[in-house]
Amino acid sequence: MKKFVFIVLHFRDVKNTKACIESLCHMKSPKDVAVEILVVDNYSPDPFPENEIKCKIGQVTVVKNAENLGFSGGMNSGMRSALEKGADYVVIVNNDTVFDEAFLQAANKFIASEKGMGIFVPKIYFYPGNEYHFDRYKENERGKVIWYAGGNIDWDNVIGFHRGVDEVDFGQHDKERETMYATGCCIVFPKEVIEHVGFFDDSYYLYYEDIDLSMRVRRKGFKIFFVPEAMLWHKNAKSSGGSGSPLQDYFISRNRMLFAMRYAPARTKLAILREGLRLLVSGREWQRKGVRDYFLGRYGKGSFIIS
Repeated sequence: MKKFVFIVLHFRDVKNTKACIESLCHMKSPKDVAVEILVVDNYSPDPFPENEIKCKIGQVTVVKNAENLGFSGGMNSGMRSALEKGADYVVIVNNDTVFDEAFLQAANKFIASEKGMGIFVPKIYFYPGNEYHFDRYKENERGKVIWYAGGNIDWDNVIGFHRGVDEVDFGQHDKERETMYATGCCIVFPKEVIEHVGFFDDSYYLYYEDIDLSMRVRRKGFKIFFVPEAMLWHKNAKSSGGSGSPLQDYFISRNRMLFAMRYAPARTKLAILREGLRLLVSGREWQRKGVRDYFLGRYGKGSFIIS
C-alpha cells in the first residue's frame, strides 16, 4: 500500500482552498493507494475552517503555522508533517487548483512504470476563464489551454518559462518526458528524493524556490518528469498583485540574483550583477529594496511586510 499525502498551502483564500480540496476528495483512488490531505494554514488572517469538508478518499487534516512562512517555509512545514505521517509520496499543491478525477490513477500508473527515480509534474491547464489572453480562445477551447507542459530555464536572463503555455491542447504535449524544472504549482515527490535532496530553501520565501529545488534534484542525480496523463487546472490567482506589484518587485529582484549567483554561468552572473547595480539606482522602490537586501544578505521574508 502506497500512501500519498497532498499538501495544500492556505493563506486567505478560503473559497479556492475548499474547491481544491473538494476536487482532491473526488479523485478516483487505486486499491493499492491510501490518501491523506494536509491543509497548511500559513498564519492566514482568514483561517481555514476545520471539519467542514467530508472527504470520501481520505482524512483532511489542518496544520497551523505560528507565522507566515512564505511559500517555501509553508510547504516545508507540510512536507515534514507528511513524512512524519508515513507518506511514501508527498504532493505539493497550490490552493487555486482543481484536479482531474483521474489524477491519482495516472500518477500511480507512472510510478508503476518505474521509468526512473525522481520527481514528477502533471500537465496543467488554465482554469476556464483565467487564461492570460482570454479573448483569444473560443468557448469550446477554454479549459484546454495549457499553462504548463514542462519547464525550461532561459540562462541568459535567468528566468524559468513553461513549455506549451497559451497553446490549445490538441495532443502536442502528450508524451512523457524529462524536463528542466518542476513548477511549484504541483509536484509529486517520492520520500526518497526528499530524504536525499531536502526541502525548499527558506532563503527564497517566495519565487524561484521551485527552480532552485529542481536544480538540486538534478544535481543529486534524480530526474524530473512531465507526466501528461496526470492533469489539473490552475486558476492562476493574482494574489501577488500581478506583474510590477511591490511583492513581485521585491522577491523576484532579490531571488533572481540569489539564484543566478548560485547556478548561472559566469558571463550571466556578471550581467545580473550589473543589472542589480542599475536597479539600485533607477529601479522601482521595491526593486531597489530587493536588490539591496540581496547584497546585505537579508533573505527569507527580508524587508517586505506581508499583511
